[in-house]
Amino acid sequence: MPTQPYSARNAFALTRRSFLGAAIGSSIIGKVQAKPHRRIAVVDWAMFETLLALDVEPVAATELVQFRKIAVEPHVPAQVADLGLRGSPNFEMLRLSNPDLIISSRWFTWAQDNLEQIAPVVSYSVYEPGRPPYASAAQITLALGERLGRKQRAQAYVDISFLELAQARLRVADRTARPVFLINLGDARHFRVFGTDSMFGDVLQRLGFTNAWPKATSYAAAAPIPLEALAEVPKASIVIISPVPPDARSTLANSPLWNAFPAVREGRVATLPPVNPFGALPAARRFARVLTEALFALGEPNG
Repeated sequence: MPTQPYSARNAFALTRRSFLGAAIGSSIIGKVQAKPHRRIAVVDWAMFETLLALDVEPVAATELVQFRKIAVEPHVPAQVADLGLRGSPNFEMLRLSNPDLIISSRWFTWAQDNLEQIAPVVSYSVYEPGRPPYASAAQITLALGERLGRKQRAQAYVDISFLELAQARLRVADRTARPVFLINLGDARHFRVFGTDSMFGDVLQRLGFTNAWPKATSYAAAAPIPLEALAEVPKASIVIISPVPPDARSTLANSPLWNAFPAVREGRVATLPPVNPFGALPAARRFARVLTEALFALGEPNG
């Protein structure tokens, strides 16, 4: 739906008010005293990218090869040890990294006992069902900054993130008339969709767009959705977040179904580079930037 233009300063003030009224959505696991921590391990990607944004270099983190491919940024220093898969971190490697603090999230409650045997654990939750995550990510950034002696850096990062999104909103103000599907392709016949409680969906709305997917999601649709569902909102643009399976890319090019969608026929499909789908403020900023660039690459404003 169209939005009224307003100054970046006003956008910043409005977003700050909504942020300050949001719930922190974080919880502490274990008894962690407020003291400087020199050796920090992290098992959650949202927390990992937040630490890197605060110039805190963890001694160890999970799935670094995949993080560099999917999250892309922030840069991961070479000396960070790889703890293996997020779903099954290498506890022996974690122990050998000798952390004095482990930063986790609600996704790792199953591993709480194992983690606490190695070091004190602090856990924060960016994502909760039905709740847009941006405000939580901002407050968690501040909480981590306070805990780790990076308070000023954390406040500056939160402020510049708000301002960056406000400026992006101004830039795309004449392109928000069409709703947008945010999808990731599983194959040539199915996709998962990012709703309002995903970081992508939250940022999309903050930029002034309407999410074309009206149904409830849980961060992103868990079950594969048939491609035909994209026909339910024919006026919508389609934004595909990479990676795209090679077989899906080649098959879609010759698919009568895909080529019959109005968005495809009219050139209203954009493919974004990879962005961490379960990230925090760094992912939000990257998504806003690459989305804005992709929409301008499509050509004239839609209406």
